[in-house]
Amino acid sequence: MTIATTPSPAQRMPDLSGQTVVVIGGSAGIGLETARAARAEGAAVVLTGRNPERVGQAATDVGARSTAAFDAVDPARLESFFADLPTPIDHVLVTAGGPYYARVPEFDFDKARGALDAHLFLPIRIAQLAPDIMRPGGTLLFLGGTGGRRPTVGAFASAATAALPALIAGLAVELAPIRVNLLAPGFVDTPLSASLLGDQLDARRDELRATLPIGRVVGPEDVARLAIHLMTNTALTGATYDIDGGQQLVS
Repeated sequence: MTIATTPSPAQRMPDLSGQTVVVIGGSAGIGLETARAARAEGAAVVLTGRNPERVGQAATDVGARSTAAFDAVDPARLESFFADLPTPIDHVLVTAGGPYYARVPEFDFDKARGALDAHLFLPIRIAQLAPDIMRPGGTLLFLGGTGGRRPTVGAFASAATAALPALIAGLAVELAPIRVNLLAPGFVDTPLSASLLGDQLDARRDELRATLPIGRVVGPEDVARLAIHLMTNTALTGATYDIDGGQQLVS
């Protein structure tokens, strides 16, 4: 008589074994943590970032296969990067670019155009470049946020954030069978958050610990785990996935 057994967690095959994950904006924060998680799941990882030293250190940290240092919103450099990638690739995560906040009297149109390049035009450029070298069923993952759900001072950032779900849904239809999804964090405790908040960072952390339903601050590793799930669950495409610890429920 043969008795079926369930493999223990130690015997589980890595979910991304034999696959290649490209992280654009992978030298810190969410990108770096996702690269680390992808390596743990058996993937080869390619990292990019603007700062050569930081991306080199990140690559050493996670054991990346290769790196490239460039500004992702530079169309020529982005095209060259994708042309030089060994093929095929399976998943691309884009975390490059940060939000632009400004009240109307201080609004800088050049900085706003740069933010549009990073948040709306960069996904389209990657949608043009990546599919030709991706395996069917692979994933394009982009980073948005939950801030566009409510009116706020500095409304441009909210407007740019709110536009992303519609763009991602349309790309998912057009690029199928490649899957396209959007990660939408609230506050995440990253170096970017620290640079934006400065000496207000600790107060913000304390406020969130006291008010969020989860009782703690969301970290980049939380978002990374969601990113890996979206890469491995082939039923998911065209959707926006909130990960804010319940921040929208109490704000």
